[in-house]
Amino acid sequence: QVQLVESGGDLVQPGGSLRLSCVASGSIFRIYATHWYRQAPGKQRELVATITSDDSTVYRDSVKGRFTISRDNAKNTVYLQMNSLKPEDTAVYYCRADQRLNDATVNIYWGQGTQVTVSS
Repeated sequence: QVQLVESGGDLVQPGGSLRLSCVASGSIFRIYATHWYRQAPGKQRELVATITSDDSTVYRDSVKGRFTISRDNAKNTVYLQMNSLKPEDTAVYYCRADQRLNDATVNIYWGQGTQVTVSS
């Protein structure tokens, strides 16, 4: 089992910055990708950014150039640095980890989410 705990969400003004953290604990071996998702009220959960075990990164178009995903293996933590925040970034942000146990088995773990509100 893998446990994920997000933190760093807050109320911030448009144009501001936040850094979200996702700390993994438990059986964290063979995690090959970690993602940040978000879900705004009344909308579907959407993928924001991904970082893989070889440090490849992918971003949704609307956050490119503003958000940066990174990780600190020594701290078992993945970060999402969010700059130039906009009201439309308001959502609950979730961390997800994908763990490959073998060729046939992939476990997916989710955190509990952290609220980001962008408003003046």
